[in-house]
Amino acid sequence: MGVASALSDPASESDRTGPGRAHWLRVAREAADDLATDAVAREQAGKAPFDEVSWLREAGLLTLLVPAELGGGGADWPTAYTVVREIAAADGAIGQLLGSHYFLSWSARFFTEPALATHVERKSAAEQWCWGGGFARQELPLTLAGKPGGYVLDGRQSYTTGVLVADRLAVRAVRADTGEPLAVVVDPAHHGVRIDGHADTFGQRLAGGGSVEFDAVPVAAHDVLGSLSADEDVLSPLAALTSPVGRLLSVQLLLGMAEGVLAEARDYSRAGHSPRHPAWPAGPPQDPQVLTVYGELTVLARSASALTDQALEAVHDGLARGEDLTYDEYAEISVLVAMAEAAASRAAQESTTRALDIIGPRSASSRLGFDRFWRNARTHTLYQPAAHRLRDVGDYFLNGAHPPFVVPV
Repeated sequence: MGVASALSDPASESDRTGPGRAHWLRVAREAADDLATDAVAREQAGKAPFDEVSWLREAGLLTLLVPAELGGGGADWPTAYTVVREIAAADGAIGQLLGSHYFLSWSARFFTEPALATHVERKSAAEQWCWGGGFARQELPLTLAGKPGGYVLDGRQSYTTGVLVADRLAVRAVRADTGEPLAVVVDPAHHGVRIDGHADTFGQRLAGGGSVEFDAVPVAAHDVLGSLSADEDVLSPLAALTSPVGRLLSVQLLLGMAEGVLAEARDYSRAGHSPRHPAWPAGPPQDPQVLTVYGELTVLARSASALTDQALEAVHDGLARGEDLTYDEYAEISVLVAMAEAAASRAAQESTTRALDIIGPRSASSRLGFDRFWRNARTHTLYQPAAHRLRDVGDYFLNGAHPPFVVPV
């Protein structure tokens, strides 16, 4: 297993330089503004997000993390995290879809050799793939059986982000002969892949989620990216960073939803009308109780954001250390991310719930759509419970135990 620390193809300095962080943040804000204009109507319609993926593709956001010399945006993870947070503030489901795409499309760098990672990223950029799937452990795992020239994939993966709109699926499968978990890439258009889009979730309706079944799907050897084993003899500290890198996307998603609902509630509460919702009546901006709740929620969101900044810096430094990273350093990074997860989860749940109380009975109006923030945040936290991360933090603090290698759902 290797991580692509260098690229095999020579390139000029100009080819290796992407548009820059300021460009991508401007693009993300413009995309978020567009998503916000009809977020309520799109969420209530609940259609598969083909149009939204097309918007992200046209904006260049799908290839953001691909190196510039391979045809991508050449951005780094801190930029990707900020983009996901900006999008999530406008539309939590699309934020989840984009974050999952970033994690899965980057996975080749974590699990396979540099040459194969380069090939995957170049093709992904050239064909503008949207990635779906997931590497989380399942009770009934997918199985990968060997055959001459490759493998055969069988099994069913339950609710997974992006499968309805994905050009490629990245999934976890267990080798039938050894039991080793592997990261596998599959073309969803392949015969034998059947996708069920009737997830019927009460939140994150536009995340393209569904179930997928694999019936004797052939898998070429080069589509097996590498091992997902948590055994330290197999998993290097650098590859283990897959876990906190992916989980930090969940943190940014939660913070985006918390900030998004507070921004919309503030627009509603202020005197005058919201620029996005001119029909909203003015609220009582000087009510002491309302001001206190806004203060409490702002402190929660800002505190979680500050902790997230520490975790982000640690993840970025860990990636920069490359193969010199140690398991103790990985553990410290993972614990910082776990703390940020717990704080962001609380901020999102408190903000999306209590914002409804601030607005009062009018928040029950489906026309205003404030309930979507609560439903989106609560759905996400059901799949990513903070209690598990708090347990990891406590075990590390008390016993010095390294957090387990857990990839996000």
